[in-house]
Amino acid sequence: MDPLEQLDKATSRYRETEAAHDEARDAAIAAVLDALRAGRRPTDVVNRSPFTAAYVRRVARENGIGPARTRT
Repeated sequence: MDPLEQLDKATSRYRETEAAHDEARDAAIAAVLDALRAGRRPTDVVNRSPFTAAYVRRVARENGIGPARTRT
């Protein structure tokens, strides 16, 4: 196979998988936000998500979800 044809095929496959990854990330973010809005503990949400705690906090803030209240 011609090297440029190989490159065309590889590029096409890369773009397909990139789109699938973006869709999966968006679905995971939506699920994180739904869980936080439902009152789930942020620690539990982070532990079940593919994201770091810092990223979950950032996404929450960007979507109007404030810090979790501490229990006294």
